[in-house]
Parts: sequence; C-alpha cells; structure tokens
Amino acid sequence: MNVQDFGRVGVLMGGWSAEREVSLNSGARVLEALREQGVAAVGVDARRDTILGVLERERFDRVFIVMHGRGGEDGVIQGALEVLGIPYTGSGVLGSALGMDKLRTKQVWRGARLPTPAFRVLNGENDVREAAVELGLPLMIKPVLEGSSIGMSKVRREADLAAAYTLARAYGPVIAERFVQGAEYTVGILDGQALPSIRLETPHDFYDFEAKYLADDTRYLCPSGLSKAQEQSVQALALQAFAAVGASGWGRVDLMLDEAGEPWLLEVNTVPGMTDHSLVPMAARVAGIDFGALVLRILAGTLASASG
Repeated sequence: MNVQDFGRVGVLMGGWSAEREVSLNSGARVLEALREQGVAAVGVDARRDTILGVLERERFDRVFIVMHGRGGEDGVIQGALEVLGIPYTGSGVLGSALGMDKLRTKQVWRGARLPTPAFRVLNGENDVREAAVELGLPLMIKPVLEGSSIGMSKVRREADLAAAYTLARAYGPVIAERFVQGAEYTVGILDGQALPSIRLETPHDFYDFEAKYLADDTRYLCPSGLSKAQEQSVQALALQAFAAVGASGWGRVDLMLDEAGEPWLLEVNTVPGMTDHSLVPMAARVAGIDFGALVLRILAGTLASASG
C-alpha cells in the first residue's frame, strides 16, 4: 500500500449529534495516526451549516468519516459525499441509515431469522406500561436513533417507567427491549472479517455512556474467554448481522449471551469510536493490527470504492 495513492484526505469529525464530543476525540486520534503514516490528512470539524461548502472547496480525494451518531452515521453525510463523488470510509447510504436505526435494524434481523431480543415501539406512557407487562421487568428503554447509550435506561421498577420513557423521548422515537440476563460482547468487523470478540464487564447497571467513556472500572476482556467453538459462532453471527443491514467496510456488532449461552443481537455501529476506550482498536491490537495499520486498512477501502 502506497500512502501517496490516498491523495488528500479529509477526516470528518464532530458533527451535530449528541455524540459530538466523542467524535472530536475519535477524529483527533485518527488524524494523528494518518499523519504519522505519511498520509496528507486534514481535520474537518463537520458542522451542519458549513460542511457542504467545505467539501466542495477543499476537493479532497477521499474522506475518512469519524462522525458518530445522526448526521454522520445515518447515511446523511454519506449521501452528500455520493452526490459530490468523493469516496468515503465505511458503510454506504443504506447500510448507514439502517444501522443507525435500532428499530429497523431489529426488524431486518427478525426478517433474516437472526436472534434479537423481543421489543415494542413506544408512542406514549400507556405503551410503556403495556411493554412492561408484555416483555417483563427489568426492561431496556432506548432511543431508536442515538448511539453511545445516550438516553437509554434499564428499568427495574414499574414506578420508573415514565421517567425512562421521558428521557428517551427527548431524543426522538423510542423502543422497549426485553432485558437479556447474561454477558455482553462486541465483535469488530474489518474488511469482511470478524476481529476477536471482547467481553464487557462493568459495575454499572449496564454498559452506559459513563462506563463507555469515563469510568476506570470498566473491564474489557480480549480474548473474551469464549471457547473456540463459541468464538467462531459469535463471529459468524456478527458477520451475518452486519451484512443483513447492508453495512460494509468496518464497524462493530454488539450482542449478549444469555445464561444458557444463547446469543442475542443488540445493535450495529457503522462508525464506531476510535478513542482510548474504544473497542475496535482494542480487538485489532489483539489480532496483531496496531492503530496506524488499522486506520490505513479502513482508508484503503476507499481505493476499492473509487475504482469500482
């Protein structure tokens, strides 16, 4: 791989979602790593009112997207780049849009007969109470269109349902999901291959925003402790789940293994974090891929898309 083949690369970070600060941290790390590898990379704080003008003016040869959440991970910036004819990293418009939408992702998985916890769309507090009866407590209440566990709650008591719904509703549509008792895992995807799984352990009620980005007591086990057969099974399922929503390039699939060892898919991330606490770089290291090599591998996907 000749880094000169990449030309001038824009690293899009920031954005306008609730994950803006995380994205700025991810973007700064990606930008630094690309420059260390000799890539002519330029950092761009992607703001809604200026980003299209910047992209037209700067005439990047390709773009590395590190915008998390809405605007960057949901097909919006991907659609703009398609119109401008600029190759970009990661999933296309469809895969990005589906992957960002937890409800549609789960509907696609169900259609593909892939295991995902039972769920219900919530349109009001009456729906929340009915969901608690239907799905049982504890229950996860989730915004459909947010990442990083923003607006998400684990509800153990009926008295807390209304507050959890109100919190999630502030971010748009909401679903309730059956809580799976067991261990949480994540599987990174790179170039059509599954990276080693990571087991996530936290003293928090679940793997929430603080556990992901701020806490020092979150444990990441990689290798995850699964048997060889279990590891292969989880990796195969993650690849199926990723492909089912049309995702491509790189990303991450989160899942639970219940107490009987059965897997349950939770969500897809098409622009995962690239911070010090992030999971794809961690799994890549275990697979023998350092951070510099990882960002080059991700960026190399744009060469194939440009030639295609």
